[in-house]
Amino acid sequence: MKEHGRGGRPRSEQARMAVLHAADDLLLEVGYAGMTMKSIAERARVSRQTVYRWWSTKAEILLEASAGDAEEELALPLSDHPVDDLVAYLEALARFLAHSPAGAAYRALIGEAQHDPAVAGLLAAKDILGESARAVVERVLRPDADSRAVDQATALLVGPTFFWILSGRDPDQLVARELAEAFLHEVRAGEITGTT
Repeated sequence: MKEHGRGGRPRSEQARMAVLHAADDLLLEVGYAGMTMKSIAERARVSRQTVYRWWSTKAEILLEASAGDAEEELALPLSDHPVDDLVAYLEALARFLAHSPAGAAYRALIGEAQHDPAVAGLLAAKDILGESARAVVERVLRPDADSRAVDQATALLVGPTFFWILSGRDPDQLVARELAEAFLHEVRAGEITGTT
């Protein structure tokens, strides 16, 4: 399977995956600041030209790696019970942020975005957590809820877990069912426009 990179040339899926895995490994070994495009290329056993043909920065590589893994790790089958779906999603979110290599990449990008406008722009353009939460959130909103209401509800669902883990607290102390019930209470109280 080949897909086109930024320059329009086909890219090898094998080389692409090698670069994404190399970036994940280097992040865990040397941290975001210690990674370079050169070290990613060397670890992936591809040329720097190959890496630069497809990505402009290490942040772009990490975001692509993190987004792909997040889609898999946070995509859960929906059941007939919205509360159980909220709990399952919040448990998966905590695992992703606290224990997954892709979550580590996402946390590194969040940190870098605080002082690098280009990284902040990348994260704003690809809302990994918001996209993953939407399917669960939309089940508890009115069918005619507008996108602003969905965005507010998504932030309300993701926010507590996100803050807890990014502020260095023990993820094992999070109780997903309590968070899900608090979320539903806010939604049902009508705090979010467009909710039932």
